[in-house]
Amino acid sequence: MLGELLVRFVLGGLIVSAFAFVGDLLKPKSFSGIFGAAPSVALATLGLALAKEGGEYAGLEGRSMVAGAVALFVYSQAVSRALLRREGQAPTAAPVAAAASWLLWLVVAFSLWGLFLR
Repeated sequence: MLGELLVRFVLGGLIVSAFAFVGDLLKPKSFSGIFGAAPSVALATLGLALAKEGGEYAGLEGRSMVAGAVALFVYSQAVSRALLRREGQAPTAAPVAAAASWLLWLVVAFSLWGLFLR
């Protein structure tokens, strides 16, 4: 247990550093935050899943991550469009748009799971 946590810590740190370096080379600088977090954690998780559980399990984990990313993209687009339509309105518009779009995220995520991951 402790050994696995140590491997995750070291592997995650190395991958985060590599992605942060790549993100720092790109413009705009906001890409460094995107490249520094999710891809590095996903790669570390997939590497550990592959080593511990085998290729079939790691493949399922990878496909699940792709389905989650697609659902997050749809959610983000819905929130963005809702906020652009309500530009200049009360500051409560963002939390309302985000909360209303959760249902859309759930529908997309579980639909993809039902179609491709069961």
